[in-house]
Amino acid sequence: MIEIRFHGRGGQGSVKASDILAMAAFKEGKEVQSFPFFGVERRGAPVTAFTRISDDEIRIHCYIYEPDVLVILDPSLIGAVPLTEGLKPNGKIIINTVKDPRDFTFDDAENPQVFTVDCSTIALEYGLGTASAPIVNTAILGAVAKATGLVGIDSITEAIKEKIPVKKEANAEAAAKTFEQLRG
Repeated sequence: MIEIRFHGRGGQGSVKASDILAMAAFKEGKEVQSFPFFGVERRGAPVTAFTRISDDEIRIHCYIYEPDVLVILDPSLIGAVPLTEGLKPNGKIIINTVKDPRDFTFDDAENPQVFTVDCSTIALEYGLGTASAPIVNTAILGAVAKATGLVGIDSITEAIKEKIPVKKEANAEAAAKTFEQLRG
């Protein structure tokens, strides 16, 4: 079983990203769980969402305390929230940022594999959100597919088109672009 923890801010779509990833894995015959954790439930507040993907039945029903993968939609959370707490050794960290993966060190994580991609710029390129609030949830899923190999990009784009109510093609294209541009 692979456990993934999404970190973002209210309004960025962390919960929807978690749901879409689960749907894509389900389409590929996997067992899945997806659920959110909300704090104060306001726009801009830290939001955490969880996804489990397995070849076998998932019998555990709790938050993910020791993830295999971290997905960080908002890099301003780094240092402000204990994001890497519990990350498994050699875990993967996927960050929405213009920075290179080598620019990041996580002293509290054991040998993490860091991946980066500029989802914000890509989201704006496809008209997803505004300059002050790009919506990066679908874009980052292409990076998750590439970095983890858990699901194919075709399953991601298909799930996006089913789950996103507007700009279906733009959202799917943004995911495909981050799949190609992931650094790590």
